Amino acid sequence: MESVLRPLIVLGGSVVITLAAGWFFDFLLRRADARHHETPLWGLLRRCRIPFQLVMCAALLRGTYARTGLGPVQDHRVGIGRLLTLVLIGASAWLVVRIAIAIVDSVYARYAAAHNRDPARVRRVRTQVTLIQRVVIAVVTILAVAAMLLTFPEMQAVGTSMLASAGLVGIVAGVAAQSTLGNLFAGLQIAFGDMVRIGDTVVVDGEWGTIEEITLTFLAVRTWDERRITMPVSYFTGKPFENWSRGGAQMTGSVFFHLDHSAPIEAMRDKLRDILGECAAWDGRNWSLAVTDTTPTTIQVRAVVTAKDADDIWTARCAVREQLIGWLRDHHPYALPRVATAPAALPPGDAWPSMTLNGREEKTASSWNRTPRTGRG
Repeated sequence: MESVLRPLIVLGGSVVITLAAGWFFDFLLRRADARHHETPLWGLLRRCRIPFQLVMCAALLRGTYARTGLGPVQDHRVGIGRLLTLVLIGASAWLVVRIAIAIVDSVYARYAAAHNRDPARVRRVRTQVTLIQRVVIAVVTILAVAAMLLTFPEMQAVGTSMLASAGLVGIVAGVAAQSTLGNLFAGLQIAFGDMVRIGDTVVVDGEWGTIEEITLTFLAVRTWDERRITMPVSYFTGKPFENWSRGGAQMTGSVFFHLDHSAPIEAMRDKLRDILGECAAWDGRNWSLAVTDTTPTTIQVRAVVTAKDADDIWTARCAVREQLIGWLRDHHPYALPRVATAPAALPPGDAWPSMTLNGREEKTASSWNRTPRTGRG
């Protein structure tokens, strides 16, 4: 009877204690979350329930599995103990990562709520928080893997010899991973140097897009047509690029028209004012219309509009271009550019040179129809 009850008590007791501890842990967090609505920390910490229970269960079984009295357990005591140790290390690393992410997300949420009127600063903090989370995950993962490997006696012996040659290995690894390390430090420089942030509108290699993701090694740009361009972060520290969101998202855009010299400029200004008055993308800061250049056949008219960000400036420019062209076409068609044509007189027949095609002499001008051409086909 004892051979049956002892394993049930050891194994079942570990499971019951784990479930009870998990329920009590979640109960306390729910009470704290209900009392403190100003911070989401307690609600975020509830995500740690599963790794917490796994740590509890692994720790209890690691300390009591030898007392089950089961024959298979006694025969594989070392292997089972090592397996439970590995599970305990992995679960502990998982719990640490979850707690760190919950704390960082809570701090960011409170900061974003307090500075919701400054989106540029919020995007900067969001970029820094994202990279901090990735660094924490990388460091905890490396430490957990190292701790798991050191549980094997063979790896402990290897570790001693590795420490003796750590200098040489470090030099070789540094040379081999020069590009990777460069991207790593470039990622940290971007995060804390405030060069580019998640959500910024940038132009890189002639492509216009929005920063969608920043990691320690690469950066993803989502273009206007929903393509993703993945670039190493070292690109942004070694080459020039346009950041339309730095220093404020407000933008000024231009629309150019090539018109006839008789175009009604004053009437176009009045129409531009009416168009912008009905355009939701225009932010009301500024607008203008002026003749910026002239050629023997046309004039260049520039309309300037403003908007609160890159998306709205594109919408405003398109609206101004479409509606002004339509208005000129319907009410002032004479203002649109025209190609002037006139009859072309041929020279006298004696002066008309002979034309040669593929080395053979063709008809002279005297045999051609001397009717003046009009240039109309």
